[in-house]
Amino acid sequence: MIDQKSNDKKLLVTAALPYANGHIHIGHLVEYIQTDIWVRFQKLTGRRCIFICADDTHGTAIMIRARQEGRSELDLIAQMQAAHEKDFAGFGIQFDHYGSTNSAENYQLCSEIWEKLRSEGLIREADVEQLFDPQAGTFLADRFVKGTCPICKSPDEYGDNCNKCSATYSPSDLIDPVSTLSGATPIKKTAKHLFVQLEQLRGFLTEWTQSGEHLQPEIANYLKGHFLGKPLRDWDVSRPEPYFGFAIPDSPGNYWYVWFDAPIGYIASTWQWCKEHQEDLADWWKSDQTQIHHFIGKDITYFHTLFWPGVLRSAGYALPTFVHIHGFLTVDKEKMAKSKGTMIRASKYLELLDPSYLRYYYASKLGSRPEDIDLNLQEFIAKVDSDLVGKVVNLASRTARFVETTGLSLEYPHDGGLYAAGVVAGEKIAEAYEQGEYSRAMRLIMELADAANGFVENTAPWTLKKDPGQHVRLQEVCTIVLNLFRQLCVYLTPVLPQLSAQCGKFMQRDIVAWSDSQQPLVGTQISKFEHLMQRVDPKKVQQMIDESKEASKTESPVATPAATISQAASAAGAVGVEPLVAEPLAPTCTIEDFAKIDLRVARVIKAEEVPEAKKLVKLTVSLGGDETRTVFAGIKAAYSLEQLQGRLVVIVANLQPRQMKFGLSEGMVTAAGAGGTEVFLLGVDSGAKPGHRVH
Repeated sequence: MIDQKSNDKKLLVTAALPYANGHIHIGHLVEYIQTDIWVRFQKLTGRRCIFICADDTHGTAIMIRARQEGRSELDLIAQMQAAHEKDFAGFGIQFDHYGSTNSAENYQLCSEIWEKLRSEGLIREADVEQLFDPQAGTFLADRFVKGTCPICKSPDEYGDNCNKCSATYSPSDLIDPVSTLSGATPIKKTAKHLFVQLEQLRGFLTEWTQSGEHLQPEIANYLKGHFLGKPLRDWDVSRPEPYFGFAIPDSPGNYWYVWFDAPIGYIASTWQWCKEHQEDLADWWKSDQTQIHHFIGKDITYFHTLFWPGVLRSAGYALPTFVHIHGFLTVDKEKMAKSKGTMIRASKYLELLDPSYLRYYYASKLGSRPEDIDLNLQEFIAKVDSDLVGKVVNLASRTARFVETTGLSLEYPHDGGLYAAGVVAGEKIAEAYEQGEYSRAMRLIMELADAANGFVENTAPWTLKKDPGQHVRLQEVCTIVLNLFRQLCVYLTPVLPQLSAQCGKFMQRDIVAWSDSQQPLVGTQISKFEHLMQRVDPKKVQQMIDESKEASKTESPVATPAATISQAASAAGAVGVEPLVAEPLAPTCTIEDFAKIDLRVARVIKAEEVPEAKKLVKLTVSLGGDETRTVFAGIKAAYSLEQLQGRLVVIVANLQPRQMKFGLSEGMVTAAGAGGTEVFLLGVDSGAKPGHRVH
């Protein structure tokens, strides 16, 4: 991921800009905590590194919300930025500069970059027909239109995709569309739009994304299979008035779409930092002596790996060294939901729980791949109590009081190689941090903690305390244990800056560098020990869920980095990256290969429990007439027996029967999804009959 030969280069790190239409929640914090850990590690090892972010403030959603609340957009975005910065600070997320896309610097940069794109011949204009709300007096974004799906005729669907059949379409394709802003029937209206012609850059983008240097392999494969194998569609980067944003200087009545000026906000916020520190922006955004690292969620992959590199190259700016893409957060294996109280605001969490808990839990789950992580609330409690309180803090709490008056030994005692082993392990821990493999780093650290706790148990300082003749040995044992504790705190500093600061105060030596883990402290006094961390209170966890559930009934929309996911998918011409990232496309097969599989429509005539199986149900399906099959399907968590009874399904009818301990399975029911509760049986339209072949 990182060229180790380039450690002398400066690092510029960004996280996605949170949208100013709502508050930060624990799902957003996956990214910001992940990025903060990486930045803190780099600074601890002596790298020059700045962490840049800003609020993303433009767009129709901001304009409409400000109208509904009877205030100006400027008042709204100022209030939300203050709330965002307070939440981030509460979780120890330490930006070097936090700006706003609604800044003079951003407008100037947008204008300069736009002029460059024009001169490169990358901008075209075209008339576009859109839905317009005659009562609200505004063009309607996809999410502000509802109607009947033009494909499956499902009612009350949004203007970009159908939740029932997953079809994608334009809002103007909806049957009987209605504006969600006013309830009025929209009218079709034509306006001039401006487009960036990305297809002209496909050669460069193919080379950059497929080089193996800038993206995770899963993301490179996704882009290759989903976008780069065909002409790239022109990307609409303007919106007609009324719109809250920057007016396009050479196109009266048009504004840059939020997704044009938002990423440029990275540069603008850096520029503001440069002005504060008397530095040159070109040294950070136009220099081969700086590495640029973006941390983003996989929902905004398209913009940061195709559109954004294309804009940067065309405008003469440095390209990202690496785009670190992470997955989403689920809670107890389910998508976060307001109705269940799991869409938890950062501010609500901070009212009840220690932010160190969440920082550590996320770190214990995060790797370098774009995989989703799950916040299992019972595991959350158990892991924090076991690892942080039971293993790390326990070392200090069991020994510190014994040497409060004597201080540490003048020489470091023989410890059987424990401290030296920790020094050696530090190299692997550092490598794991560098590569974004935080879960591996936490495992290595906890292995050291286990060894240290074993030493405590074997030496039993509480027993030595009772024997006046063992006071020297007691001091030696406590010196060893407290140094092992401090070594662990150094390694945990990127994740737990608060614990690191407490350790520095308690041992009267601040942790300021990674090298502090390489040499033990001797002959120093320590401060009176104060409690470092409490165990997690399960009642407060439940209280957080309950209060979040209640608050969700009245709260405003939550923030989404850079733009809503639906806007992102619509603008990119895609419906989401996560399924393909989780399971890339299989190698190409021939039509002859496919013809060997006999897919048939079948009707479930009997659905039964399999008591000894956790995931399976037993289905008896009819293929028509007397032809029946017994099939065991792993869909127990997703469907009740009542839901399955009488349902049409698609089965692999010529699959070789398989003897299972529950019985003989004579086929396979086809389904999609990630597994568990996220399993979706493939259905067929009405009119299909059991026995029909699927072609």
